[in-house]
Order: sequence, then C-alpha cells, then structure tokens
Amino acid sequence: MFQGASIVQQTGVALLAGVTVVWAVTFLHVQRRRAAELAAPGGPLLRSLPVQSGPPGAESVELTPDERAAFAGLVRQFGRGRPR
Repeated sequence: MFQGASIVQQTGVALLAGVTVVWAVTFLHVQRRRAAELAAPGGPLLRSLPVQSGPPGAESVELTPDERAAFAGLVRQFGRGRPR
C-alpha cells in the first residue's frame, strides 16, 4: 500500500476506512428510514414529546392586602420609567 508505512499503520488505515464505510452506510439507512416514517400518512410526529390532553389549568393564589399593596407599588414604580 504505502512504501514508508509499517504493516501496523497500513492495517490501521484500512480498518479506519472500513469503519467509516460501515458508519456511512448505517447512517444513510437510518436517515432514509426516518424520512419514510415521517412522510407516511399518520406517521409519528414528534415522538419524543408527551401527548397533552388540553391546555394546562390556570393557577391562582390569593394575595393578602399587604401583598396587593406591595404589588401595586411595584407596578407604579416600574410604570414611571416608561413614556406614554
């Protein structure tokens, strides 16, 4: 194969070339199979996401009068910096 390379180096190059070919063939096979699954009617779409039955429920917390006053103060404070 190569004049200046030892048999071990030549074997390593041949082995790496073989592994690269096997990887490329496997990669193309997986990609084609995935494309066929997605193109099929009723195929799996976003299989990794869980199925949701509907919108999540709204959460609410009752505030004490002091908390309401503090929140109103924050709204007023942040509202001052904006032009209307």
